[in-house]
Amino acid sequence: MTVAPAERTRWGVVLLIWCAGLGAAAQYGKVSVVFEQMAELFPGVGSAIGFTVSLVGFLGILLGIIAGMVVSAFGFRRTLVAALLSGAAMSALQGLDLPFWGFLATRVIEGLSHLGLVVAAPTLIAQISSPRHRGAALTLWSTFFAVAFALLTWAGLPLAHAWGVQALFGAHGAIMALLALVLARALRDVPVPDRQPLPSLSALPRLHLEIFRSPWLAAPAAGWLFYTICFVAILTVLPPYLDPAWRSFIMGAMPLTSIAVSMSLGVVLLRRVTAVTLVQAGFVLSALSLVWLWLDPGAPFGCLALAGSMGLIQGPSFASVAQLNTRAADQANSNGAMAMAGNLGNTIGTPLMVWTLAQGGYSAMLLIAAVLFLSGFAAHALLAMRRRKENVR
Repeated sequence: MTVAPAERTRWGVVLLIWCAGLGAAAQYGKVSVVFEQMAELFPGVGSAIGFTVSLVGFLGILLGIIAGMVVSAFGFRRTLVAALLSGAAMSALQGLDLPFWGFLATRVIEGLSHLGLVVAAPTLIAQISSPRHRGAALTLWSTFFAVAFALLTWAGLPLAHAWGVQALFGAHGAIMALLALVLARALRDVPVPDRQPLPSLSALPRLHLEIFRSPWLAAPAAGWLFYTICFVAILTVLPPYLDPAWRSFIMGAMPLTSIAVSMSLGVVLLRRVTAVTLVQAGFVLSALSLVWLWLDPGAPFGCLALAGSMGLIQGPSFASVAQLNTRAADQANSNGAMAMAGNLGNTIGTPLMVWTLAQGGYSAMLLIAAVLFLSGFAAHALLAMRRRKENVR
């Protein structure tokens, strides 16, 4: 069953679901911002300490598509609340004196919680938003990672320094549990589609193939892969090339500029052009911004232009899921593919840029980033061509 489009946008519920997204992003960020202190919590584990971060994303790479199918079968409201509760439980356990293997086990389960949140939440937002406001609501959703990391830096890091990293984990667990209780009540009367049957294990390879071959289901993930390879990686490797007098300001301003452009210009343009068209424009403008940074290395306004251009990719990528796929089950599968692509991009992006810098220096890094941005444009162009051909048949 396809639920009829909402006549009005339930902004209060949208904001609550967005807060759940902040909790999901904090599942990454709460360890990332205190990573140096993690070695003090688990002395003697050496380089294995990196698994405290990467295990969450690793499951996203493996199970992204499956998550979309499971969410459709289990139900969107149930998944969101269950994911919040399981995430809260894992954070509470992390606040205890666990052995290293026990902590890693909680991170594996937390990865499943994270997947449930990032698949169910945007699908629910699309269901409770009117067509007129859907682009704005999903653009708001797209800011959850950047906002969560900023909040963790401003509030979580001081908490960890004052009371220890386990206090930060415990606070995160309490917030997730509170959100679960609030959303369980807030979502009671939200109309959602009927649950879909859970596919058999033998059918999974065929279903994966169907999703990746579909120019509607796979398009958001195809562009998102190239965006996520670049975004975190560029923010990681760019600082040494900035004037020290501007470095801190520019690096703090870049994510905020991306959000500001996405929430202002991006929302306005989504009412006039399709989300895919806007994503393609963002890819081209991002590549042009890199030309600016090649001609004037470390130019402050060039960095902000790059961040703003990437903001035109960020929100419209999530909006494209609902524009290209009307059925909630299809949206869940498309969001699952995006989750997988995002985790893959975040995993390979920084090592790729660091290796490129080591081999060819600053210019080579900008060239690779430009090729990736233009590849994102090309991927959307090819898939749009396929959609036109299939619609003609």
